[in-house]
Amino acid sequence: GDILDDYLRTDGLWILTRNKQFYKTNNEKECAEKCEAERNFTCRAFLFTRKKLQCLTLAENAKMTVSFPSTDTVLYEKRIYLMQCKRGIGTDYRGTEAKTQRGVPCQKWAEKMPHKPNYTPEKYPNAGLEENYCRNPDADENGPWCYTTDPAKRYDYCAIPECEDQCMQCNGEDYHGEVSRTESGLECQRWDAQEPHMHGFILKHYPEKDLRMNYCRNPDGELRPWCFTTNPNIRWEYCNIPRCTTPPPVSSPDSQCLSGKGEDYRGRIAITESGNACQHWNTQLPHKHGWIPDRYPCKGLQENYCRNPDGEKKPWCYTTNSSIRWEYCTIPPCDRTEQGIAGMNNVPVQGPLTEECYRDKGQSYRGTTSVTASGKKCQAWSSMFPHRHRKTPDLFPDADLRDNYCRNPDGDSSPWCFTTDPNTVWEYCNLKRCDDHTQE
Repeated sequence: GDILDDYLRTDGLWILTRNKQFYKTNNEKECAEKCEAERNFTCRAFLFTRKKLQCLTLAENAKMTVSFPSTDTVLYEKRIYLMQCKRGIGTDYRGTEAKTQRGVPCQKWAEKMPHKPNYTPEKYPNAGLEENYCRNPDADENGPWCYTTDPAKRYDYCAIPECEDQCMQCNGEDYHGEVSRTESGLECQRWDAQEPHMHGFILKHYPEKDLRMNYCRNPDGELRPWCFTTNPNIRWEYCNIPRCTTPPPVSSPDSQCLSGKGEDYRGRIAITESGNACQHWNTQLPHKHGWIPDRYPCKGLQENYCRNPDGEKKPWCYTTNSSIRWEYCTIPPCDRTEQGIAGMNNVPVQGPLTEECYRDKGQSYRGTTSVTASGKKCQAWSSMFPHRHRKTPDLFPDADLRDNYCRNPDGDSSPWCFTTDPNTVWEYCNLKRCDDHTQE
């Protein structure tokens, strides 16, 4: 990757610092190299002035000293010295925690009282043994520690939180870190920008997806976090986010019944609502698909059980019938008081069910099917990703272009949608005519 990826950039900011060195360099990368090679002090940041091409390596960052605005100046701070959390066992932790997990102040690494240390700045110059900050110079599996100022307790561990946002759980849907370059090194386009690539991932439409700055995110259930790139010729790329070593937190108990869309359903029903047996998720016969259990470790794709890994309206599965690619499953609802009784009597409680078939050309179809005839997921009508188009809710206000539901706004032969497959612009939907029970 780029050497500047290790730094946090802030335009127009100057900081006051006692220890600094001046260098003449041509660009920010050369200045970063001076910071990496600095031997007069620990370089935590550098300032670069564009007009003078002047480079200042600094012993302090903005957390440690006073800062003020300065035009034509760019401040680059080493991320490792801004982190107040640890990755793994924390051998690279360079934060400023200086007390033990029991609250006892740490002894300075360079001092010999009350304890004579085995680990000193002279013996271990690359271990970051500054002041009395918690460190892990010996790769202790319990994490950063320090000698204590309590004569009765030689050393103790420090309570440093895990950097969970620097790594990703599952497929990175909840990743909130600050990586902003793709795996090939391209800088990410800001989410609130439409240049060089137009798209529909706008913060107000996805408020829960944390689409800040140009940070890598996974707002659409991809394999891992990604971003649009600032290269006009490359629309988007995945980002290289490491997997967390700790198991993912349990957000909700695995449900054995249908609640909401059933995304947390982990029961063992393995038959579709029409009676077809489900295909195993780890097989590609009779239907090829991309929902491979190893790729999606948190979707519960075990055996051939019905699941909802992609936010469909309820759990589904691929079928073992070669002529029927997939179908929904009938899962008993969790709320038995209303839905359960209604289900037993086959009487709907809250109005009639939306018809999942269409009449004539389907211009009046208002169902919630959002999958094409070949099994591709539909693109949201308000989105411009991956396909730009003019079939928007604003231009077709009477066509009910909600979410990514199949519709027929332009008088085509049947309901259709744009697909989320970049190689397939649109397809007709997986719907049948109301008077014809054969799948079209």
